[in-house]
Amino acid sequence: MSDPQTLLRSRAWVDVDLGALRRNLRRVLNAAGPGAAVVPMIKADAYGLGAAAVVRACRAELSRDELWGFGVAAVAEGEALRAMGWPGPVTVFAVAPPGEYARAAAADLTLALSDPEAVRGWAAAALASGRRLRFQTEVDTGMGRAGFPWERAAEWGPVVAEAAGDLIAWVGCFTHFHSADELDLAPTDAQWERFRAAVAALPPAEAGGPAGPVHAANSAAALRRGGYGAGLVRPGIFLYGGAAGPGAAPEPVASVRARLALVREVPAGTTVGYGATYTSAGAERWGTLSVGYGDGVPRRLGPLGGCVLVRGRRVPILGRISMDAMVVDLTGVPDARPGDVATLVGRDGGEEIALDEVAARCGTISYEILTGLGPRLPRVHTDGAGERAGA
Repeated sequence: MSDPQTLLRSRAWVDVDLGALRRNLRRVLNAAGPGAAVVPMIKADAYGLGAAAVVRACRAELSRDELWGFGVAAVAEGEALRAMGWPGPVTVFAVAPPGEYARAAAADLTLALSDPEAVRGWAAAALASGRRLRFQTEVDTGMGRAGFPWERAAEWGPVVAEAAGDLIAWVGCFTHFHSADELDLAPTDAQWERFRAAVAALPPAEAGGPAGPVHAANSAAALRRGGYGAGLVRPGIFLYGGAAGPGAAPEPVASVRARLALVREVPAGTTVGYGATYTSAGAERWGTLSVGYGDGVPRRLGPLGGCVLVRGRRVPILGRISMDAMVVDLTGVPDARPGDVATLVGRDGGEEIALDEVAARCGTISYEILTGLGPRLPRVHTDGAGERAGA
């Protein structure tokens, strides 16, 4: 019988180190201070690394008091969490269209609401479902994409409380920082002060105001400002191995790997790839990897000077990356053979190609690299020592 792990690693795959993820999670929680709790963001299938495995890792690492709930961006993601057996709070932090309210109610999700009409619509969904639902209010302190205006909290707070009535419970209030990973934290500090002023202007819990936590900190603000002492933080990219601003470097979690499918000698004047953008200057040794932009490898990575690791050495990508293949220069690695592992992101021996390095080379962010990894790449979850993570 074939080893399932060997089959998963036969072409190209993503190694996910859940041990590193758990240590990153613990670091965020420690930074937030004694008694703090977290809402791990697992949207987009846990940033592309497999929500089910990440949920298990978070539950194994944290106590009930430390794990307040999970955050998602879509109702379907919340439904998937319920199907995994998670019984606790699930907050949909992105704006949910009204057409999804009935599904959100059936799954007992908590919605983030940004206007009085949404509060009334969610109350109607609660009435139709026959259960008391929960919601949080987002406060716009500068992000601009959603939320009640911070400077008018004294006006909209009572309106929200009245619209909620006894049908839905106001269980939290939050804002979202736009620049917490930038060198200058003054804009983030200003957002926090705006948020504090808004919360202070809301009705108290006994008058129908928010009876749950107020929170603002993403990974960067949790690590660099201790979550502003709010007691609840919402880590995202840092858990998955992406940097969260100056001084907030995590342990790497994801490694993208592929096997050499073909190794051949080519003479001078040989071209490679669509557009024939690369021509060998002399005799060279090329290797073909069966992975490409159809798997989420950025097509522009090659022309921008991208490399992979083979036998612990950096080798350049040649020409344009195809949908299903890419070619690398193995001239400096004469012992490379078909079947060898090439590392596109991650460590091999003493060399490493960091996730944020690839993102910077492509002019983007680590979030986009991770969430862009395609479904053809199996996610192989390990505990950090090479063993498959338990189901």
